[in-house]
Amino acid sequence: MSKRYFSKRVLEMRPSMIRELVKKYYGKADIVDLTSGKPHPSTFPVEIIKELINDALDKASAAVLQYGPTLGYSELIKQLKSFIEKRYGINLSNQDIIVTTGSAQALDLIGATLINPGEVLIVEAPTYTNAIDAFTQYNAKFVQIPIDEQGMMVEKVEEELRRLRSDGVNVKFLYTIPTFHNPAGITMSEDRRKYLLELASKYDFLIVEDDAYRELSYSDEVVPPAIKRWDSEGRVIYCGTFSKVLAPGFRVGWMVAEPETIRMFEIVKQRRDLHTSTFCQFIASEYIRRGYLEQHVLKIRQFYRPKLKVMLNALEEYMPEGFTWTKPEGGMFVWVIGPTGLNTTYMLSRAVENGVAYVPGEAFYVDGSVKNAMRLNFSFPDEEEIAEGVKRLAKTCSEEIIQR
Repeated sequence: MSKRYFSKRVLEMRPSMIRELVKKYYGKADIVDLTSGKPHPSTFPVEIIKELINDALDKASAAVLQYGPTLGYSELIKQLKSFIEKRYGINLSNQDIIVTTGSAQALDLIGATLINPGEVLIVEAPTYTNAIDAFTQYNAKFVQIPIDEQGMMVEKVEEELRRLRSDGVNVKFLYTIPTFHNPAGITMSEDRRKYLLELASKYDFLIVEDDAYRELSYSDEVVPPAIKRWDSEGRVIYCGTFSKVLAPGFRVGWMVAEPETIRMFEIVKQRRDLHTSTFCQFIASEYIRRGYLEQHVLKIRQFYRPKLKVMLNALEEYMPEGFTWTKPEGGMFVWVIGPTGLNTTYMLSRAVENGVAYVPGEAFYVDGSVKNAMRLNFSFPDEEEIAEGVKRLAKTCSEEIIQR
């Protein structure tokens, strides 16, 4: 079909680098795949899901196979509210919830509902590629704020806010993954979270808090509370998902925000997909109600903790001088930074020849400006594959440096 039939918006969309890499290398026996952000399939609670599916069909088929409300299945919303209040300490008395078709739809709904062309957003650098893509399609302008081991450098946020205000520019919202960041794995300190909320009030912008990885904690350190916990002005849109703690194939996520905001998300979602799968929502609801979620979280933490240790030990043992990496205490990713001048996008073909694949760092920047970094995933490959994959990556890095 001729390109003239496609919309300008679609023609300007970039394919997801991560999805393209997964499509290209997933399942190839000779490639250690460190690209993915997938949970390991052995963590899927298959027997429990079978039980819940049978109960759904035996006892509630008329409801779960029917159309449902756009906001979400009422029992799931009830269970989510109880879980979020008890486990995260977030007061939902003046907040509401909408169930989304995965966290990807949450980002799209945020973009469609909040962004006018040319409006300014603040994001971390690096940040989640799907967020970049979701907001770019609505013609947003981005301000990138660097991160360090304590998360987004909020003092630089204030510098940018002052600069923008002096130019007569207002920020619409700030997007952050403060807990076990994707791609960097780091966690924002409690002081910075509170400071960020103060800035939102002072400079009148919203915060989109993507908390997809909160439950994947592998250390004894207490995870800082969600920013939403201190939100007394309704400025924080809090996003979560079942993809990491049940199964990503269910495509069930949620957003918490003040009722007026949720109402606008509901109107937009009505035009997207009417509602998220009622059947999948029922399974998720029963998964929480019967106490399986909290039990399963403990199991997956025990399963992923040694994988992270293997990756960090392998990096320490094999990587050449000039490379540094984050040391996460949770999540699914380690962020590796190479010497200046290294281009990990160009290096990928050499890595594949050596039997390993990763995601080049430029995918996680709005402008693709950082070329010497890469994201490594430890949740999906087996421990032996992780160690071998890092060894192959180190060999590739050494060869690349020598050639330069």
